[in-house]
Amino acid sequence: MQAREIELALKRGRLQERIAGQRSALATQVIPIAKALGTADQAMALGRAGVTYVKHHPGQVGAALALLVFLRPKRVWRWGRRAFVAWGVWKKVRDRLQGARMVIQRNAA
Repeated sequence: MQAREIELALKRGRLQERIAGQRSALATQVIPIAKALGTADQAMALGRAGVTYVKHHPGQVGAALALLVFLRPKRVWRWGRRAFVAWGVWKKVRDRLQGARMVIQRNAA
């Protein structure tokens, strides 16, 4: 009876070692999947935030859509591109000025 218990204990120990190896291999293999799922989670959170914004600000969203219809999409795209370029130029100028320490800091109070 003693030999049987020893054999079972050895078999159990080998199985536990095998399981530990499989767990570590699985943890290594799951890393790329976890990164992809993290990106998907961020996208879902962004979508939810957008839906929440629309629910809390229906007037602003409606006004933006009405403006889009009123101004015609072609004109809106043209002004949107201009605004985007102006914003990019502003960021570059601001960063360079901050690098030269020429930008006046806003008061936090």
